[in-house]
Amino acid sequence: MFEKSVLLEGNEMFANSYFKKHEVQLLELVKNGQNPKALFIGCSDSRVVPDLIIQTNPGDLFVIRNVGNFVAPYKPDEDYHSTAAGIEYAVTELEVSEIIICGHTHCGAIAALYKDMEDKPFVHTKKWLTLGHKAKSLAILALGKDAQKEELRKLTEKFSVISQIENLLTYPYVKKKVDSGELHIHGWMYDIQTGAIEYYDPDKCEFRSLHEASE
Repeated sequence: MFEKSVLLEGNEMFANSYFKKHEVQLLELVKNGQNPKALFIGCSDSRVVPDLIIQTNPGDLFVIRNVGNFVAPYKPDEDYHSTAAGIEYAVTELEVSEIIICGHTHCGAIAALYKDMEDKPFVHTKKWLTLGHKAKSLAILALGKDAQKEELRKLTEKFSVISQIENLLTYPYVKKKVDSGELHIHGWMYDIQTGAIEYYDPDKCEFRSLHEASE
């Protein structure tokens, strides 16, 4: 458990070191507003910190984090949808040119798809996890229902990233910009054991090392 003093000390350290060192750049963001180039949709998992794993600076990324890095299909009649609101703002107002959907290994949301949740009082979580059912079904279809649970989870994590990209493309303003070449969507898989990132190559239908993309 964090003590309040620890958190306050952390902020004091930030204010007196990082903030002072980068004060000019940070105040420019205040004066001119944010202009991020990418929307990063990642998991709420405490081990997955976008700015840390890809070493970005304040103002570089517009970040949405939720359980499982899921994207619900476009449904404008829903009353509340924070992920959809974030996507809408990033694409239509901030006009980002890239969207990254980043899954990760050892994902608790994906693992939960293979557990009995009936006795859990997770009203919202159970509904939210249905967004991973397609990925689970595809993994079972590919490996067989008797496959090792660990292998099923690993493949489900990857299939889920692809499934969320498909859901993202149901948003009309996203699809329109992708078709026109104004917006590019990337599927990533972050390995929390090594720090490495793989990207989904739609031409080869496989995940490849992110370093290969820059070679």
